[in-house]
Amino acid sequence: MTTPADEQTIEVILESKLGYERIAMASAASFAQIMGFPAERIDDLKTVVGEAAINAMQHGNKWRKDSKVNIQIKYKDNAIHVAVADEGDGIKKFPPVPNIERIINKLDPPMGFGLLLMNKLADQIDFNVRAGGGHVVNMAVRAAN
Repeated sequence: MTTPADEQTIEVILESKLGYERIAMASAASFAQIMGFPAERIDDLKTVVGEAAINAMQHGNKWRKDSKVNIQIKYKDNAIHVAVADEGDGIKKFPPVPNIERIINKLDPPMGFGLLLMNKLADQIDFNVRAGGGHVVNMAVRAAN
């Protein structure tokens, strides 16, 4: 495991365009690899970053091309800390935990999987309204689960 003396941070700013979440995922994965994270935790990190970015684009920015998603990825205390900020109103109401059987039987819409994955794979997660407007999801993924 790399043990940098100082915190190290990268930032990625994206348009709200489906597919661009892959840029954030690749950036987070490369950064975590440089910091010495194991492959399984890098996969977890990629998933939470991708899901958070898509949620910011879709639910926060409503796919508005002029709205940006700002992603800050920081190494600190043997963890990768990720802040994904949108320019929207944030989450008003969290969807219920998805019932896979009901979704398969087309009794419920396929919603809530992103939040479910983020909660399962991240070691810490919280949702906040930003002072200047918008919403930010803060997550941490430790090197060892």
